Amino acid sequence: MAILVTGGAGYIGSHTCVELLNNGYELIIIDNFSNSNPESLRRIKEITNKDFYFYEIDLLDRIALEEVFATNNIEAVIHFAGLKAVGESVSIPLHYYHNNITGTINLCDVMKKYGVKNLVFSSSATVYGMPDSSPISEDFPLSATNPYGRTKLMIEDILQDLFVSDNNWSIVLLRYFNPIGAHESGMIGENPNGIPNNLMPYISQVAVGKLDELKVFGSDYPTVDGTGVRDYIHVLDLASGHLKALEKVIFSKGVEAYNLGTGTGYSVLEIVAAFERESGIKISYRMVDRRPGDVAICYSDPSKAKIKLGWTAQRGIKEMCRDAWNWQKKNPNGYSNKTEVDLSN
Repeated sequence: MAILVTGGAGYIGSHTCVELLNNGYELIIIDNFSNSNPESLRRIKEITNKDFYFYEIDLLDRIALEEVFATNNIEAVIHFAGLKAVGESVSIPLHYYHNNITGTINLCDVMKKYGVKNLVFSSSATVYGMPDSSPISEDFPLSATNPYGRTKLMIEDILQDLFVSDNNWSIVLLRYFNPIGAHESGMIGENPNGIPNNLMPYISQVAVGKLDELKVFGSDYPTVDGTGVRDYIHVLDLASGHLKALEKVIFSKGVEAYNLGTGTGYSVLEIVAAFERESGIKISYRMVDRRPGDVAICYSDPSKAKIKLGWTAQRGIKEMCRDAWNWQKKNPNGYSNKTEVDLSN
């Protein structure tokens, strides 16, 4: 029986697909390439030397989605597919609500029709809104401060209701903190469209010469150096967390949420300094005003995942920065250009 991965060509999805294939799972990937690249699929095959089924479809296309389930023997679903840019979600909220929520409802409805009731959902720490303190555990109050975060929170509620209606479902909600890094081969990594929204690709694009400088939002927070503190997790640790969650849903019933983070917070300038050490390149940055809605400190309590899933993050900030830089220097233009940049001068 196969595992269906929605959004498997994306950043976290592609790394999880490598992990699944390397652990002997039969894989079916669907993606519409709205914020991913077909080249990542070719590289997944090259890294693993294993094949998989792929369908270029949108979750909003119910007929195409049904065809995937009708023609394959699917045991469980890992659901990554969705729009994910916070700023963009504020500008086009209806598009985010329709895409993320309707797509998930379509997926669950088709799963129900074909008797597939094992689901790992890619949620987010944004469901905690603006927490008053850290570390953040799964029993913290839930809220959201932007349409993207609200889609994740609404989907969590929908999945809770789905289980109440039919307790044969087995669902894991994975609340990620801040994924960074890349596969150690440098063949797959984070490939944002346009100006990066996240810190690490922004830093690495400054290092590779694509961007002039890093803007650091806020220098007066009550932290070690005045910049915001976040919980960064290596994408490969995140991928291994999905395998543990998959094992959980296959062999149990219920719905549970788990934080995936390291439980350690790093400031923006600490990340910059670590990246400079690993790359040997000085990162130009400029302090600017805080962004509305940003909190000073935000990091996870990952103990529930350790106790119940048997999962802990294995990689530290050194490996996160090293692998992010390895990906960026080998792929200065992401998947559109494989030429390694020459930084010897």
